[in-house]
Amino acid sequence: MSIAVTGAAGQLGRLVIENLKLKVPADNILALVRDPEQTEVLGVAAKAIDYTKPETLDAAFPGVETLLLISSSEVGQRVVQHANVITAAKKAGVKRIVYTSALHADTSVLPLADEHRATEADLKASGLAYTLLRNGWYTENYTGFVGAALANGALFGSAGEGRISSAAREDLAEAAAAVLSSDGHVNATYELAGDTAWTLADLAAEISKQTGKDIPYRNLPEADYATALEGAGLPKGLATALASYDVSASQGALYGTERTLSELIGRPTTTLAVSVERALKAL
Repeated sequence: MSIAVTGAAGQLGRLVIENLKLKVPADNILALVRDPEQTEVLGVAAKAIDYTKPETLDAAFPGVETLLLISSSEVGQRVVQHANVITAAKKAGVKRIVYTSALHADTSVLPLADEHRATEADLKASGLAYTLLRNGWYTENYTGFVGAALANGALFGSAGEGRISSAAREDLAEAAAAVLSSDGHVNATYELAGDTAWTLADLAAEISKQTGKDIPYRNLPEADYATALEGAGLPKGLATALASYDVSASQGALYGTERTLSELIGRPTTTLAVSVERALKAL
């Protein structure tokens, strides 16, 4: 197996596998997941790993040349978990690690950036070749609220007039597959922003346009937005985190002018209008 993908059963990982299969033989791809049965529909070999259990990593990595380390979903535990992966990969002779980091991770005020900065430092200190994919925000992180906006008659948030250079997961997965399956990219850092930035007011306007309903954007103080999210059924910790991400967006944390993403995938990134259309169809 020459290319392995961690988190392969997740929303991004599945798309990476699908794109990789268009570029390399399926028998050169290894899906690394907690439960191998999750990957049956992907049509590639799978092994079970757990970021917290180094022995599972030691057993999975031999024979892997290039590893995509999709960042852990367990915020607060990522640094240790990622370090376990890096250590095991080096021991197994992996030649390069491609890591999904955050846009402008070295300077970002986004709370999530701290763990990404630490992992980037660990990668550089490991002596392994690396490629940093500093992914912008997923457009789906916001279009996931389309249904709630329609139900409430307004789109709520705390991002003010902050501009968001998001990209669809498909765009970022396609870029990851391109980097994994081609030569070069050694010790490169790619800032992967969407081609066109937008505000939450722009998102509300697009929802209004496509539905024929008047859906305004209502900007709330951070604490009020967190309370509203919690009232809508989200766990308190998640509600607080989402509100803080919006505030970071208002400070420019989700904005970028780079066109590296569209260059890597050879096409413009998915527009906000298309992403809203997809979200509406999924309701």
